[in-house]
Amino acid sequence: MTDDYAIINTGGKQYRVREGDTVQIEKLIGEPGDSVTFDRVLLTSLNGEVEIGKPAVGGAEVTAEIASQDKARKVISFRYKNKTRQHVKTGHRQKLTSVRITAIKGS
Repeated sequence: MTDDYAIINTGGKQYRVREGDTVQIEKLIGEPGDSVTFDRVLLTSLNGEVEIGKPAVGGAEVTAEIASQDKARKVISFRYKNKTRQHVKTGHRQKLTSVRITAIKGS
């Protein structure tokens, strides 16, 4: 296992990834086994050299393979008004994609 890593931005969130990591991110279109490329790389640390983007590192990309399409646990939202018998209960399950990082390429 190497110490090389990158910080990518996808789905409005930032993730620190290394080669071989499996990360659950917001749903991406694709089937398990498909390849995905993240070109919005905010930082890379390759061979001990750190490169910070402004806002992204030019030419850097992270390649991943879709491992599975999943759903997160259900989140319950319950609103309640006292003494009026008024309540609203709703639920939500976020769709997620598990990706396995295969390569990190610097600029």
